[in-house]
Amino acid sequence: LMAVRRLAPAEDQPEIFTFTPENERWMQAQIAKYPPSRQASAVIPLLWRAQEQAGGWVPQKAIEAIADMLGMAYIRVYEIATFYTMFNLAPVGRYYVQVCGTTPCWLRGADAIKDTCRRLIGEPNQVTPDGFFSWTEVECLGACVNAPMAQINKDYYEDLTPQRLEWIL
Repeated sequence: LMAVRRLAPAEDQPEIFTFTPENERWMQAQIAKYPPSRQASAVIPLLWRAQEQAGGWVPQKAIEAIADMLGMAYIRVYEIATFYTMFNLAPVGRYYVQVCGTTPCWLRGADAIKDTCRRLIGEPNQVTPDGFFSWTEVECLGACVNAPMAQINKDYYEDLTPQRLEWIL
């Protein structure tokens, strides 16, 4: 059963969002890779770059800016951002921990890894008061042979134990 994914509440959204000049140039280069009638195909890489610039999540104003760049209705870009779980719709911690919870990881101790995250960070999808950490459970991260595993920002950690994850964090 897929959960309904929504944007962060209005009070957590920035009033404006503008891309850095470097990101704007990068995005224009991505858009130019597609024929004029197919430039909406650049939406995924543009959302990814927006998420990186925003510190790990995609604000509503970034979705709107991307839609404007691509000549798309806001709802179309919103649908894409809410469909793909790789896009975070609310702020995340500076260190964003994604714990695999699918069967191979679960069989090899993912519950203990999630318990460690709860103990050290708090409940899933909540940012610590200092803004440093947040965590969530995700589907397969592609390292089943070395389960359990987690991704922290862009780094993967395999063969985790609660003690090893605590040391890493």
